[in-house]
Formats: sequence, C-alpha cells, structure tokens
Amino acid sequence: MGLEYALVHAKFTIPLAALLTAAAKPLLTRLDAARVLFLTSVAVTATIPWDSYLIRTGVWTYPQDAVLGHSLLSIPVEELFFFVIQTYITSLLYILCNKPVLLAQHLDTPETRPSWVRRGKALGQILLVAATAFGGFLIRRQGEGTYMGLILAWACPFLLITWSLAGEMLLYKPWTSTLLPILAPTFYLWLVDELSLRKGIWTIENDTKLNSQLFGSLDIEEAVFFLITNTLVAFGIAAFDKAVAVCDVFPEKFPQPADSLPVMPLLRACVLPSSEYDVGRIEGLREAATRLRGKSRSFYLASSVFPGRIRVDLTLLYSYCRLADDLIDNAESPKEALGWISKLKGHLDSAYRQGKTQDSTTGSMREFIRADNLSPSARTALELLPSHIVSKEPLYELLEGFRTDVGFSSSQRTPMLPVVQEESDLELYASRVAGTIGEMCLDIVLHNSTGHVGKEVRDRLYAAAREMGIALQYINIARDIAVDAAMGRVYLPASWLAEEGQTQETVLAVPHGPAVDRLRRRLLGKAFERYRASRGAMDMIPREGRAPMMAAVESYMEIGRVLAQGGLRIEGKATVPVGRRLRVVWKALVQG
Repeated sequence: MGLEYALVHAKFTIPLAALLTAAAKPLLTRLDAARVLFLTSVAVTATIPWDSYLIRTGVWTYPQDAVLGHSLLSIPVEELFFFVIQTYITSLLYILCNKPVLLAQHLDTPETRPSWVRRGKALGQILLVAATAFGGFLIRRQGEGTYMGLILAWACPFLLITWSLAGEMLLYKPWTSTLLPILAPTFYLWLVDELSLRKGIWTIENDTKLNSQLFGSLDIEEAVFFLITNTLVAFGIAAFDKAVAVCDVFPEKFPQPADSLPVMPLLRACVLPSSEYDVGRIEGLREAATRLRGKSRSFYLASSVFPGRIRVDLTLLYSYCRLADDLIDNAESPKEALGWISKLKGHLDSAYRQGKTQDSTTGSMREFIRADNLSPSARTALELLPSHIVSKEPLYELLEGFRTDVGFSSSQRTPMLPVVQEESDLELYASRVAGTIGEMCLDIVLHNSTGHVGKEVRDRLYAAAREMGIALQYINIARDIAVDAAMGRVYLPASWLAEEGQTQETVLAVPHGPAVDRLRRRLLGKAFERYRASRGAMDMIPREGRAPMMAAVESYMEIGRVLAQGGLRIEGKATVPVGRRLRVVWKALVQG
C-alpha cells in the first residue's frame, strides 16, 4: 500500500481540474453539465473492460507500494479516477474553447459541402479503418507491438463512429475549437505520465511495447494513448454538439430547445440526414453571425454565453436590424433612404400578416422580398427575421428611429435646423432605435424560457428593457460623437449645445474639445442613471437568459466606463481592451 499514484492526482490532475472548474463555472449551463456527465459515463464504461484486460494480462503493472490497494476488476481506484478526471479536464477545456462558436453555422448539406470537406472526412474514415486493422494485426502478431495494437483496436472504432457523425463540423471549426482542446491536455498529461513512468508508479512490460520513447521515459504507446483518448473525448462532444446544433436551428422539426435536455429529440437530431437540413436557414445564420462579428464585438462576445436557440434567434434579429440600418445609412440620397424605410415597412406588413408561425416567409412575403434589388444575403436576413417571436410594434418604432437619421441628411441646407432640439427628442430617438431592441431581445428570451413569468413581472421587465436600451444608446452616442459628426449628424440636444456656447455647426466642424467632453460626460451621466434604475429588474429575467443578458449589458456599459475615464480615441471609437471586456463578462455571469 502506498500513496505515490494518489499524489499524482493531488499534485497534477486535481489542481488543473479545480482551476478549469473555477474559470468555467460562470459559463456552464445545464446542457454543458449533461455533456460532461454523458462523456464521462461513456469513457469510464468503455475503458474499464479494456484496462482490466491490460492489467490481468500483464501489459500494465502497478507496484504494490505505489497504490492504495483498492481495485475494481483489478483496476486500482487511482486509475479509475484517472479515467474520470482526464475526461472531465478535456471536456471542460473543449466546452470553454467552443463557447465563442455558433455551432449551427457549421452545419451543411451534401449539396453545399465543399470538396475539401468531403475529401477530408473520407480520408479520416480510411485512416481510422486502417488504424483499426493495423491494431488487430499487432495484437494477433503479439510481442512488442501488443500494447500499441490494443490501443488502436480499442479506440479507433469509437473514433470512426464519432468522426462519421461530426467530421464535417470538426473540419469547419477553427483550430482553437478543435486541436487546442485536444493538444493542450495531451501535452500536460505527457509530462505527468513521463514523471510517473520515471518514478516507477506504473510500468509497461518490455515484451509488449516497442521500447521507443517520445522523450525521457515517455513510451510512444503512452504518448499515443493520451493523444487518442483526448481525441475520443473531443470527437464525442462534437457529435453531441452536432445534435444540439440541429435541434436548436430547426425549431419546426424540434420544438424543444436543446438546453431543456429533450433526450429523444437529441437522438433524432443526431441521426437526421443532412439532406433534410434547411440550406437557406443555415446559410442565412452563417451570414448573420459574420455580420454580428464584424459590426459589434461587444454583442458578439456577449451572445456566446446565451443558450443555443436564444443565441440563434438573437443573431437573426441583430442581422435584420443591422441590415435595415445599413440600407438606410448607405443610401445615396434621403429620397432613397425613405424609400427603403417604406419597403421595410411593407416587409413587416407582409411578415405579420402571415401570423405567428415558424415559417412566415412563404407566398406573398417571399415575392415581396425578391421584388426589390437586394443581394441574396440581404434577402435572407429579411426572410429569417424571427417574426413569430418578436412583437411587431418595436420593429415599426425602429423604422421611425431610422427616419430620424434620414432627417439629418434632409437638413443639409442653410439654415440647418437641428433634428434633436431637446432632451425629450433624444430620449424618443434612443427609445425607438435601442429601447425597442431591448424589448425584442426580451421577447426572444421569454419565448425560449421554460418557466412561467406573470403579467406584473413581464410588464416590469419590458419597462426595464426599454430603459436599459435607452441607456446603452446614450453610451453609443457619447462614444460616436466624432464618427457621427463625420456623417453630418449631431445627436446631442441643441438646448444642451446652447448651454455650452455650441451649435450643431460647431460640433460638426470640431467634434472634440472641452465643451464636447462636458456634453459627453453629461450624456454618460444620463446613461448611468437609467442603467441604475433598470438594473435591479434584470434579476427577474428567467434563468435561461438572466446571466447572459447581464453580460451583454455590462459589456456595453463598460464602454461608458472607459469613456468616463477618458479612454477615447478622437479619430475613432472608444476601445475596451479584450482582457478587460472578458473580465466584465465573467463577473456579470458570476453575479447572474
């Protein structure tokens, strides 16, 4: 009886697992817990018979003075714990590395699949079949390649199954979401294993191994073992994630969102033929995610912590709102911009005439969309607006807010009349272009929540959502004074300007200086007043969206804090360092 093996866990595996747990805890959902539990259960169940065979046949041995002496099927309890904690560490790291990834955008169909993906998947399948056969050959031959053969013949069939299920998704994802969570724990465990082999805590019998070391005392078989088992964990979660993505992106096929853990729908989603996927919806979501990532780093970061279906719907809503804003901002004349507002209003009329159904882009509305000179990407953004979830009134108000923006172009004449005369005009504008966004985001969260929210609470939540939206828009205006001035726009009220001895023309000419800084601080003060007034109500948001909504708000409010501290680039926008942004999101998730 000894403590050497137990001390390996105490010194190396448990501290790493604890560190990852502390870092990941605010980000983890019930679905993530199910991922880890499922993978750990499968890993332990699949490994016990194999490991027991290795020990009983003398491939592996453990000195009696290195283990506690308790075992199951000849496997020391320390070894059983290794199965659990290795799977836990790799699973947790994989989940963390994949939080920024919108899974559904990496789905595809046979018709849309690039040739390199088809070839890559086929090559992987061929290599895994060959590795399985080679493992069988080594086992049959016996001798020095026995241990390597047992590793390959045991692991490669499982890898083949999961690769066949999720190979395309694995190939599409960035390396930071696939290779990194495999290689990082592998390198770490190589070091731990080399130290343990050197100390004799466990031993591979010489007549069953190739007697070749990767470095130090680390046998090549052990190096392959840790690499292949961590790959098994990653591929297993990828197969799970593919089912989650299918479940979340196709609500007409799977009414229950994946985070509610509907077992049978997830199993059906796992085996649903990709030929039955809605290609247009996948491509539209991919374009929407690209649009979000390029236009709003704060919201893109915050969106990564929302549950899958809420994130999908929010991304599609953002894509619509951003498209509408771009169509109007990029118009060559006020007349063209007003024409787009009229067309977008017609689109909403058509969309909501269809009723609140999952597929409201049929018949007359699709014809309406295709009648205009829009790019395919723009058409898709209009078609995928989640009008079956979002109330129509905020969208019509949003268009009225855009009409205010057009007013700046229309007033390019002498004398120039300020569009925003009083603080009440500013409040109305912010309510239309941002308060409405807050309400629509809440629509999506409540629609996808499992708990019941009473009318009194709902009313308070919607009032707070509008107030918070106004606060965030004030931050946006305070940040973009110079940017807006370059576009001929001044959103600061004319009455405020007069108090500082300024006019719209002077701000357009010189959008910085002591007077502008005082006006910016005044606007920031108004923003933080509204933020504080509505922040408490956010605690009543249902569990599925509470912490992510707080993270989204705090991520944007941090821009205001940077501005208040003087962190502004006059020629551009206020920038929040990535590290600070991540700390803010993490803190909001902990508090939520």
